[in-house]
Amino acid sequence: MTEIKGVGVLGCGLMGSGIAQVAAAAGYDTLVRDVSRDIWDRARAGIEKSLAKFVEKGKLTAAQRDAALKRLTFTTTTGDLARCDIVVEAVTEDLELKNALWQELDGRSAPATIFASNTSSLTIAAMAAATRRGDRFVGLHFFNPVPLMPLIEVVRTVTTSEETFRRAFAFAKSLGKEPVAAKDNSGFIVNLLLVPYLLDAIRAVEHGVASVPDIDKAMQLGCGYPMGPLTLLDLVGLDTTYRIAEIMFTEYREQRYAPPPLLKHMVIAGLNGRKSGKGFYDYSVDPPKLVALGI
Repeated sequence: MTEIKGVGVLGCGLMGSGIAQVAAAAGYDTLVRDVSRDIWDRARAGIEKSLAKFVEKGKLTAAQRDAALKRLTFTTTTGDLARCDIVVEAVTEDLELKNALWQELDGRSAPATIFASNTSSLTIAAMAAATRRGDRFVGLHFFNPVPLMPLIEVVRTVTTSEETFRRAFAFAKSLGKEPVAAKDNSGFIVNLLLVPYLLDAIRAVEHGVASVPDIDKAMQLGCGYPMGPLTLLDLVGLDTTYRIAEIMFTEYREQRYAPPPLLKHMVIAGLNGRKSGKGFYDYSVDPPKLVALGI
């Protein structure tokens, strides 16, 4: 079994930078590709801030932080990732974009290189089929925030070899995470169950079942969840949830995955949650206050 030494990360947005951080902190030489130096600089600053918090809390030493940052490099050239032993893709949930990147890398990467997608809703088969290494293609679905969330869904599609799956599973463990095996269905395990719950919470708002704060409080106190579904939607991003729901509805054609009209209208209005400053709550003030949605 080929040892994984070098890790490539395609995309250094919120998820990609988190994946890069945990890989570098776990001792891997990590190369991150994105389209501009401005994006790198923001990602590196975020990683430095995150690692500093780990040092403050005593979870890392200053020497470990510095070593992790030294292992981290950036590039704008996709082909540079060809020298990595595993490449984890974390770009927008756009199959055409993902496959264009995979096809660019496929002919350049070594035969043993594993391709892994962090997709949360697309099937791995739809990407593996665009390459000539379907047997070396898996899903590695991390959760936000990546440095803190312990779970990785390791997704095996119909063409994934046993060796590739074992290597990917061992790699996930080496990051200090808890991997679980999942089949290649849209949404895997977590989103298959979580997305209908979140969409039902939006429908409850639409139907006037209760106020936004009371729905959140009821699910926190009644089910022991760390946050309510509408607060979670703001954290995940309403635009992200909308895209995932549309992909899953197209896959399954089940009404429970259909985005409610309120979700669509909020996304059109730019109410995407914390990332835009407003969603169900307004984050320009502390504590956040309820947004008047006019319904």
